[in-house]
Amino acid sequence: MRAATAVQTALVAVTVVVTVVADDRVTTGVRYTLIVSLGLAMGLQNAVARRLGVPDLTTTVLTVTLTGLAADSTRAGGEAPRPGRRILSVLAMFLGALAGAGVLLHGDLSFALGLTLLLLAVTTVITHRLSATDAPWVRPRP
Repeated sequence: MRAATAVQTALVAVTVVVTVVADDRVTTGVRYTLIVSLGLAMGLQNAVARRLGVPDLTTTVLTVTLTGLAADSTRAGGEAPRPGRRILSVLAMFLGALAGAGVLLHGDLSFALGLTLLLLAVTTVITHRLSATDAPWVRPRP
């Protein structure tokens, strides 16, 4: 996870540099750079979430969580496992999307990407610090 967050941070840093240099003008070259860099970063994030195996907390596949909520509901004949966590996952993603849309509507692209970079950098530092500890809640038991 430490390496993945560092690589993701570097990919988003590329997008920040490109948008700042382009003065927030999204030309064809800028567009494809953003698509490739952010696509790789999101794919990496999804792979890490999948590897961690946290149920109902998919980062880029909201549809799976929504489908699980509907298909596993008692109304559909299911047992409705973890509905609270699933609803919180959907709510967290909705609020994140709402905040991101607000930043884009009232700011510019480089600001939105810079904020993303800041959050990722903090996550990278925290992940690095936590992975350097031998605390029993961090390291699996042999």
